[in-house]
Amino acid sequence: MAIQKKLKQKTRQFIDSKHMLSGITLASFLESTIVPIPLEAVLVPMMQARREKLWLIALMATLGCIVGALFGYALGYYLFDAVGDWVINTFSSPEQFENVKQQMQDQGFWFVITLGIVPIPFQIAMLAAGATKYSIWLFLLASAIARSIRYFGLAIVVYYAGNQAERIISKHNTKAMIGLTILILGLWGINTVL
Repeated sequence: MAIQKKLKQKTRQFIDSKHMLSGITLASFLESTIVPIPLEAVLVPMMQARREKLWLIALMATLGCIVGALFGYALGYYLFDAVGDWVINTFSSPEQFENVKQQMQDQGFWFVITLGIVPIPFQIAMLAAGATKYSIWLFLLASAIARSIRYFGLAIVVYYAGNQAERIISKHNTKAMIGLTILILGLWGINTVL
C-alpha cells in the first residue's frame, strides 16, 4: 500500500507534465517486464485528471505493455537458458513455471489472454511463450486483447463514473477480476470443446 500511495503522489505531479503520455508508455513497459506493480494505481488518477486524453492514455498504456510483452517474449525465446531461472525464482516458482509452460503448449492464446487480464505477473506468460516458441503473432494478438480489455476497461469506468471511478474500481476490483477470469475461462473451455 505504501508503494501505491507514493505512486499516487508522483502521478499527481506528473499529470500536467509534457511527458505524461511517453511516461505512461514507459511505465506500462516497465510494469509488464520488470516491475510487477499494478499500473492501475497510476492510470486511474491520471485518467480522471486528464479526461480529454482518456482514450489516448489507455492506448499508450496498451502499446507500452505490448512492447514490453515483445521484450519478454524475446527474453524467453533467446535468453531463457541464461536468465530464465532468475525470473522464475523472482516472480514465481519452478513448479508454477512448468505448469505455465504446459498450459502455453496446450492452450497458448487463451492462456495469454487470461494472464494478461488477471492480477498474476504477466512476465510468466511472456517468458513461457518465448521459451516454448509459441507463435509470436498469436502471442502479440492475445497480449493486445488482454491489455486492451484491462486499460480501456478502466477508461470506460472513468468515462462514466468520473471522479468516483477510483472508489468504484477499488471497491469492485476483486469482483471484476473474478468475473473476467470466469468469462475468459468459459470462452477458453468452449474453444477446447470446439
